[in-house]
Amino acid sequence: MTALEPIPTALLAGDDPAPVGLRNGELSSPFLIICDHAGNAVPAALAGLGLPQAELDRHIGIDIGILGVSEGLSDLLEAPLVFQRYSRLVAECNRRLDSPNFMAPVSDGTPVPANRHPTAEDRQARIREITEPYHAEISARIDHKLAAGQPLILVSMHSFTPSLRAAPAPRPWHIGLCYHDNRQFSDLVLAELVEEADLVVGRNQPYGVNMAEDYSIPVHGEERRLPYVEFEIRQDLIADAAGQAAWARRLAPMLTKAYARFSAEGGR
Repeated sequence: MTALEPIPTALLAGDDPAPVGLRNGELSSPFLIICDHAGNAVPAALAGLGLPQAELDRHIGIDIGILGVSEGLSDLLEAPLVFQRYSRLVAECNRRLDSPNFMAPVSDGTPVPANRHPTAEDRQARIREITEPYHAEISARIDHKLAAGQPLILVSMHSFTPSLRAAPAPRPWHIGLCYHDNRQFSDLVLAELVEEADLVVGRNQPYGVNMAEDYSIPVHGEERRLPYVEFEIRQDLIADAAGQAAWARRLAPMLTKAYARFSAEGGR
């Protein structure tokens, strides 16, 4: 008699939100917008990860302001947006599954009690119920567009804190672009950004693409040779609805112009 495989314990309960959020999912556009750190939800079973809400509301728990910018871009470009509702401290969806920072035990000086000694079952539950559905949605949309022979540009949205507790020097950039080898479209967007005299633009600053540690752009962009741009916007500039709307209005025409040049130059 064959022993039955144990039934995995569910992490998410009925009152927990679905991990994957969609906006304008039915629309067709050359752009697919993704937002890895849009939310700071925590499954009820994890009891807030042992943290006060104030910590989850910091940059360690969420990319502050970026969901509002992403939603504005989605509406202006009439492009689908796929976003993650759970905190990066629950499951860091932009890290490889074997990365020590996939479930960070400490983030910018803050210990995360629920991540200090996780069981293998806990780790697998977070992967299975939070990370995998999010990336499966992105992959399915990419597959569908490519199978139909339709153009596709991946737009990855992030925000960064003006300063870190661990390194309190102010970060001067208003916006940064992150890229690796496949930078044809990123360079076109960069050309648009540097025309803006009032912007301090980071080139792989404050972050670049780490092919060994990161997930979204390395897997969905670089490994598939898909044209992409990855934005990092400073959080104090998009902390309220007015700032978020202003940045969406600023970036939308830049992306449209960059795509027109990309198409004219034979990009695909």
